[in-house]
Amino acid sequence: MPEEKNKYELLNFKEELPRTQEITFYKLNPDGTYENGTTLEEMLRVSIERLQDLNSRFACRENSLAITKMQESLFWLNHRTENRIKRDVEGKHLA
Repeated sequence: MPEEKNKYELLNFKEELPRTQEITFYKLNPDGTYENGTTLEEMLRVSIERLQDLNSRFACRENSLAITKMQESLFWLNHRTENRIKRDVEGKHLA
């Protein structure tokens, strides 16, 4: 299994120093321990909240469509997790 990448550099809005900020996702280790961090679901939740705020002030069709697609993505990721919990494989590495 390839090593899991869990740290990413996000570009800041302006090209001033620092130019990036780091985001760290949690990392599940093969022995069941983990390195703490955020999740894709949390990133989507925050992105939805941010765009909903912007759309309340600067409404447009494109914002509304983007919100809908992010909500759909969050639904499917949560659905996947629910299925993994039912199969008792959530949080486990399977070879």
